[in-house]
Amino acid sequence: MAQLKVYKLHFTSPLHIGDNKDDYSISLKTISSDTMYAALTSCLAKVGELIPDDGNLGFTISSLFPFYQKDKNDQPIYFFPKPLSVKLPKVKVEDAKKIKKVSWIESSYFNEIINGENFPDNTAEIKGAFLAKGLKNVFIKSQISQRVAVSRSGNEDAMPFYMDRIYFEDYSGLFFIAEGDTSYLEKAMNILKHEGIGTDRNVGNGFFEFDSSKTIEIDIPQNTDLSISLSSFIPENKEQLLSFLNHKNVNYDFQRRGGWITTHPFNSYRKNAIYSFASGSVFNYQSNSISTVGKIVNLKPTLGFEPEINHPIWRNGKSIFLPIKNA
Repeated sequence: MAQLKVYKLHFTSPLHIGDNKDDYSISLKTISSDTMYAALTSCLAKVGELIPDDGNLGFTISSLFPFYQKDKNDQPIYFFPKPLSVKLPKVKVEDAKKIKKVSWIESSYFNEIINGENFPDNTAEIKGAFLAKGLKNVFIKSQISQRVAVSRSGNEDAMPFYMDRIYFEDYSGLFFIAEGDTSYLEKAMNILKHEGIGTDRNVGNGFFEFDSSKTIEIDIPQNTDLSISLSSFIPENKEQLLSFLNHKNVNYDFQRRGGWITTHPFNSYRKNAIYSFASGSVFNYQSNSISTVGKIVNLKPTLGFEPEINHPIWRNGKSIFLPIKNA
């Protein structure tokens, strides 16, 4: 049984998480590990902390996953991503449709699934994208409001647009798992909670409190060829990629990573883009313990910019891997 260190984020304001299409009318419900890592790195740089030359702060984090908690003193229900390779039960068509929509699995079920159990067939425990014992309602709410974009120069008409912001009911929020030396992480989190995360932080979005005193127990399966990624993952080289894909039960999803540079005066520049594997992907990787696999890349654009960007722009593709039998 392994103890995983958990950081819980309880948001004190609404949150908008942008996608690659810059569509403000849709907010993602979770935050990728590389986005969170970039925000933490930026916070440390702002207060003069020396960032290592390779961008490695000494720790690896999972992507941010939902948790439900009635109030501050209750036990949270932690959710993990549904493995993209999973044994599904033979059920009626209407129940199969419900199961297909599930994205998030309560930790106790997740534990069973990675140890070879079939996906639960009790569809009464499915609430939207969530599978959990005793969960009464979906606890992540979305609210769309109209906003107006005003031209900075004053030479263009004001343009209305729609903004989707999400709220977490009760004391719910997002959590992530951390592996390694977390001393830099603690410093960065104490800054980031005041800076906020996501879009429109200057108008009060994305602020949070956090708790790093908790752990989750996971029963690590042994003697399995496969592992599930809990983070955004970039392979270290072509040989590793080919090896990881060499299994009939491998299943994965891609995500394009890039976006805008957030440091002045380069805010109007876009980073270089790269594709990474999404959390929940299952690969041909044998281990009997929690592992950290992947690499950090520099997405600094190098051509045609004036002034020239004077610092690296790290994108962390190091991922936490757990062995999984159910694939």
